[in-house]
Amino acid sequence: MIFASPWMFALFLPLAFASWKLLRRGRKAGIRFSGFGRLPTDSTVGLRARIAGASPFVLIAALSLLILAAARPRSPLAHEKKSVDAIAIAMTVDVSGSMDALDLTPKGERFSRETTRLAVVKKLFAEFVKSRPDDLIGLVTFGGYAATRSPLTADHQALLNVLKGVEIPSTSYDAQGNAISTDEAMTAVGDGLATALARLKDAAPKSKIVILLSDGVSNTGAVEPDEAADAAAKMGVKVYAIGVGTRARNTPIFGRDIFGRTSVMHADMTFDEKQLKSIAAKTGGTYFRVDDRDSLKKALDEIDQLETTRIEADAYDRWDEHFPLFLFVGALLALVAVTLSMAAARRMA
Repeated sequence: MIFASPWMFALFLPLAFASWKLLRRGRKAGIRFSGFGRLPTDSTVGLRARIAGASPFVLIAALSLLILAAARPRSPLAHEKKSVDAIAIAMTVDVSGSMDALDLTPKGERFSRETTRLAVVKKLFAEFVKSRPDDLIGLVTFGGYAATRSPLTADHQALLNVLKGVEIPSTSYDAQGNAISTDEAMTAVGDGLATALARLKDAAPKSKIVILLSDGVSNTGAVEPDEAADAAAKMGVKVYAIGVGTRARNTPIFGRDIFGRTSVMHADMTFDEKQLKSIAAKTGGTYFRVDDRDSLKKALDEIDQLETTRIEADAYDRWDEHFPLFLFVGALLALVAVTLSMAAARRMA
């Protein structure tokens, strides 16, 4: 048996002090007689005196059982060691303005926020996360700068909630489709990869990878992509690079005009496929070219077959909780103690 809340045992300290004060005061209580010779020879103790003497002990026992209930005693119904396939994955996603492009929209489907590059990536990444329940997965995003959205975690529901909140900074375009807000047009691939490596550095699983997804040219950042790739190779971290989108002219994209109005515009997309291939090759990973949502799903399915590390983990699926018994008996004894005290004082109706 173990206790889910062992810190509740600290309540025994004030209980012990209160018990000492109560019992000590009880021993001092009495009536002094000048001589015992004139006392009655019958030594039978009255019922009220017996009840009065027993009620403090019953109350102390009741409070002790209630503290035990608060500590939640329980025992595992199924305690076993199990081997799981685990890997540490840092998902690193480009959130520059070009991820608002609509070239992944299926033919015949209307343009919407649900068909942008980022929306498709988020949906398929969510499916990928759900397919790997034993992995530690983190999320890094980069545009003009890199940011850790979620550290490596086994709480995939929390990670998915964070993923839902990933958005692209508002980008303004002129009539020719050129980005006006230059910060949102920046892509710091090197910084994104370096941040992902920092998250993986102290991860427990031996197998560590980065899934790097970008649709643009690295044109800003403190760390060059090649430098980050060299660091990944030294750490033994494979980078699986995914190049999203096309280099087509007049690619439809969501943007804001100079008046802040959102509409579908057209812009020329740039795409540095050579850089992503180089990063993957240096680290022993693989490069995937993605120009529609089907090829993106195929790439993630292939990554899903990655090498993993077998680790031993404790499995506590269900617990047998024992606190209800302690709670019931403790409450019952507390009621008895109060009843006895009232009976001794003749306060019962």
